[in-house]
Amino acid sequence: MPKEYQDVVTHLMLVHTEGELTGADDYVQLFYPLAPNAYERMICCERAAEEIDHYMLSAAVLAEIGVDTSYMLTQKIHERRYYTTELVRDIRTWMERGIYSFLGEQVVFDHLTEFAECSYKPFAEIFPKILRDERIHVAHGFRIVRDACRTDEGRAEAQAALNRLWPAVLDLFGRANSERSKLYLKWGIRKTGNEELRLAFSANMRPRLEALGLRVPPDVENRKFV
Repeated sequence: MPKEYQDVVTHLMLVHTEGELTGADDYVQLFYPLAPNAYERMICCERAAEEIDHYMLSAAVLAEIGVDTSYMLTQKIHERRYYTTELVRDIRTWMERGIYSFLGEQVVFDHLTEFAECSYKPFAEIFPKILRDERIHVAHGFRIVRDACRTDEGRAEAQAALNRLWPAVLDLFGRANSERSKLYLKWGIRKTGNEELRLAFSANMRPRLEALGLRVPPDVENRKFV
């Protein structure tokens, strides 16, 4: 394989592997304390276990090419350098956690769907299991938001969370002119660019949010990566 391809694929797999591990920490360290009852705390633990499983699947693919990721297990979240996002660290309420899982984890799902057709087949082959789990993560977030929107008070809380997080959710897709994204497209690691994925996400999610009685902010408002 060309050196550029090796470097790009290895980087992507490291980002994904670290991201899954950080996802587990997010559920346990950030979402669990916000959970309003024992049932929701149990669900947070289940989601964390799934994220650890995803880490193990990805780590095994890297191990096959001699890349050891076991050091990630002893790192604090702030010490991880491949997968960083301010969005999750900034979640303050259970409702914001619901909006994040409904929308932010859908962004993750959209990216992972692309990786399921990655030109590096050992990596692509782990994603059917991961995508099944991630679909449940998104559905959990939707349930939290849907149930809240059944009352005026809950809908107002969901609207406030949506207003604050929508720009950051769109920014999760990355910069429209990302050089790394171009390399992913060049080598068949992804088939769709950041901006195209972002536009499709907005078009798909707006009707779902509006059906709950929520108003979706303009896509360019308060964005960092326009």
